Amino acid sequence: MHFAGALKSAPPLARLPFDLTAAAAALLLPSLALLLATRRWRVSPLLGPPLLAAGGLWLWLVLAGTWSPSVAVLPDKLPEIVLLGPAMLLAGLAIGADAAAHRRFCAATLLIGGFVAAAVALGLAAGTVVLGGDAATANPDLARVQYQLAGLAMACAAGLAALRATAARGLARLPWLALVAALAAGVLLPGGRTALAGLGLAVALAPSLRFLLQGRAGAALAWAGAVALAGALGLAALLADPGRAAGLRTLERLTVGQMAESSGRAALWGEALRRAGETAPLGLGTGAFTIAAGHGERRGLYPHNHALEALAEAGLPGLLLWLGAFGGALAAALRLLPRVPPERAARIAALVLPVALSLLVSTDLGNRMAWFALGLTLSLGLEVRPAATPGPRRRAGPAASPHPPTPAFAPLAVPLSAPLSAPLAAPLAVPPAAPPPGAPPVPA
Repeated sequence: MHFAGALKSAPPLARLPFDLTAAAAALLLPSLALLLATRRWRVSPLLGPPLLAAGGLWLWLVLAGTWSPSVAVLPDKLPEIVLLGPAMLLAGLAIGADAAAHRRFCAATLLIGGFVAAAVALGLAAGTVVLGGDAATANPDLARVQYQLAGLAMACAAGLAALRATAARGLARLPWLALVAALAAGVLLPGGRTALAGLGLAVALAPSLRFLLQGRAGAALAWAGAVALAGALGLAALLADPGRAAGLRTLERLTVGQMAESSGRAALWGEALRRAGETAPLGLGTGAFTIAAGHGERRGLYPHNHALEALAEAGLPGLLLWLGAFGGALAAALRLLPRVPPERAARIAALVLPVALSLLVSTDLGNRMAWFALGLTLSLGLEVRPAATPGPRRRAGPAASPHPPTPAFAPLAVPLSAPLSAPLAAPLAVPPAAPPPGAPPVPA
């Protein structure tokens, strides 16, 4: 379900007769319930404040919806926050903490990232997709969201592939490095600049984090520097030859100039701050930003920053609760990192970093990937063990004594020569017979 939107952008799955997100949700809920019921969970106290803030944010956004003028965005956005949000956060907690589920999720992410990259590349070459959306029924807003999700899937997969490459030895590293390069090339196709930056962060920082937790600071710096150098050389080679850069939509958008202005983000951020000041301290109401900004009920023109969206629509309480949830999760993760295995921490970083970047410049509060990433981050404070299974019942009986049984006539077996046995032995002794008259006395 985390990458259902990315899979929808692939031409083989773009025209399925059913909604892939709904199908994934139908599979998620029973699987999550089974996972929670068959494990024993130990929760760190550090998770309490961010979880409490997340619950408070969901409740406050519901209350903020009561003064929202929206009639189209609100009923579309609010259920995604208060229904899918808790479920995805719980799924992130469980999958991040359980070793088997975490391994399967990482393997699926690698497969999905590679599949989406290949599908988008082939679709663009054949003219069947436009910016990650189906060319025949492309909705501009939907296509934009789909190529962003496709880029995030590729970025997460590239981070995991970089971890595999740095863990392998010798020639075994080459296939994983080739996969990282292929995914980086795939991110250049649909136009998502945030996904490209997220890929760079995941590839550079996830292995470096593992090296740091292993006490190898030199290796961490060397890997991060090598990734930065390789990325700069690759982009320079592409920009030096316009023929190579043709068709790379992401690269074309990078060369526009002022990226914040060209994407409209600077105007949206300024408008969000202005509207937040006008309606302080309670905000515009959930889903009301686009109406106040003059864009009508067009959800795609949200502030493109989680904190600004919470401030504009939910006021100061919303901003404080958002900081408590997401900022509190970051603070808890920094304290928990030295206590978890380096490999587990690095895999979670590879999955979370691209999404965390999108929270700042791209997605809105209704994006389920944000809540899943929050759960993955907080899973560093969870320990899981298989639930204890009851063994075969044993018949009740008398408890065994630690001392050997005492014979019924034990007092008779006590040696008469023992000092303590004299009082017991005296009554049992038979007096000797009297000597006959005239017999010599018996010596004592």
